[in-house]
Amino acid sequence: MTIFRRAIAMAAEDVGLADPEALKLAVAARDAYHMLGPPEGYLPLAQMTIYLATAPKSNSSKAALGAALEAARTSPAAGVPMHIRNAPTALMKELGYNRGYQYAHDSAEGYIPQEYLPDELRGATFYEPGPFGFEKEISKRLAWWQSLRDRAAAQESAAPADRAEPPASGAGREPDKQSG
Repeated sequence: MTIFRRAIAMAAEDVGLADPEALKLAVAARDAYHMLGPPEGYLPLAQMTIYLATAPKSNSSKAALGAALEAARTSPAAGVPMHIRNAPTALMKELGYNRGYQYAHDSAEGYIPQEYLPDELRGATFYEPGPFGFEKEISKRLAWWQSLRDRAAAQESAAPADRAEPPASGAGREPDKQSG
């Protein structure tokens, strides 16, 4: 089973997001081998080996994880931004938890250019997609989100400073408790 363990690690670590199917295939091949045993189980093993050997490679997610862990290590007390903090009690609401939160699914784009990182890490980039495979699609998505952020920033800077802020789309709605 060592070969499957190493193959699953390779799929996550070396192939990564250049081909997200590689991890699924490696886990499925291991499961198929467990179900079938030899000699029939050798076929999923061979398919997995060929797939991983010929898949595009990227360690961008591994590098991103390292950068995020380093940021957490160097900024362990960085506070979660108030607008994405859950506010299950009246006191938390009074303290400003969840104030100004915008629910992405209420926007036409399904994306809100709001800050999710603590002030100490504002503007930090942890993940940079590579040039191969599926990461090309991820790069397009990130560029589109950047264009939405740029458009929102331009609209904010063009608006008069003394204008009254309209209520944000989804303001006051609590973020998903699993992700918030």
